[in-house]
Amino acid sequence: MEFLLNRYRNLTVLVVAILAQLVLLAYQVKSNQEVRLIRIWAVSAVTPMARIIETGRGGTSRFFSDYFVLLDVREENKRMKREIDRIQMENQFLRAELSTADRARALAIFQTRSPSKTIAAHIIGNTTGSGAKVVIADRGTNAGIERSMAVITPEGIVGKVVSVYPTASYVLLITDPTFAAGVISQKNRVHGTLKGQGHSTVKVDYVQNEEKVEAGEWFYTSGDDRIFPKGLPVGEATVVRQGKSNKDIYLTPSGFQNGLEEVLIIVEGVHAPIPDAPVQNQQVHLLGPPPAEANAPVVTLPTQAGTTDADRLIETYRKIGEAQKHVYGERGSGAPNYNAAPAETTARKPVEPKPSDPVKKPPTP
Repeated sequence: MEFLLNRYRNLTVLVVAILAQLVLLAYQVKSNQEVRLIRIWAVSAVTPMARIIETGRGGTSRFFSDYFVLLDVREENKRMKREIDRIQMENQFLRAELSTADRARALAIFQTRSPSKTIAAHIIGNTTGSGAKVVIADRGTNAGIERSMAVITPEGIVGKVVSVYPTASYVLLITDPTFAAGVISQKNRVHGTLKGQGHSTVKVDYVQNEEKVEAGEWFYTSGDDRIFPKGLPVGEATVVRQGKSNKDIYLTPSGFQNGLEEVLIIVEGVHAPIPDAPVQNQQVHLLGPPPAEANAPVVTLPTQAGTTDADRLIETYRKIGEAQKHVYGERGSGAPNYNAAPAETTARKPVEPKPSDPVKKPPTP
């Protein structure tokens, strides 16, 4: 450094002198705005650097601010995702509970309308045998269940009880290859034997080729097997073709349409007539809340008139019980005498008042 100063001493002195003169000149000279020239130079020299520094500082500040905001957003997204997962699980649970309530409602309505005496049961498992179509119901001998009782749903037959224990029963499904039951067609009353195939369809055997059976025709239990009462829906014929000696008829079982979680076990079966038209499945809805108005009229659901002998018999018994002031479903009201004829309600005639004696006036003097 000292070598350079010694070598370029004259040049250095000259540059310093020129700069000093320029500074003095800039200090003395003013612009039109009465601003010294040296200040203009200083501001012009410092402004680009200050702009660069401010841009860097602002960018760095925004970067860290956005970084921390993103961290908060990330945590919020995680929290919202957990909340959405919880709501979805709760929604699925409530949907399952509502579906269970609807099925229980359908079973209760079917029990009240069915002439047969039934007991509701839940399917709690199935057997582990290969190819076996057996499920386990949570009702046994303690509930009055016996072997060879029919098992149904509101949509159709499901199977029959093959083994009974105190608190559970084994139910052989109609899809099992060893299952058999008597069935009858709806239109031409063609009798046959229902047999399981080990999968989702069942077969109606022993129907001669001369018999008239069409695809889409419904089959019902015939009651010939002494297990299933007559008139229970079995399924719809999906395949009908000519065989070697008998027709090949395959059905889609109707009892498995809504799953197999709740079933009804028939304790005392009552035969019913075969309907002339296929039974249309009707969805059962839960009743809505009562009207808010205190004096609002109560709306009652319309009920279908009894079309079978069993329905008419139940209606007759109901009238007999009402005539004898018997309240069904309550204890202590006493059993009605069903041998008595239903009393006809007659309107009482109003009692006419007896004519009063005329009032006698005393004679005037």
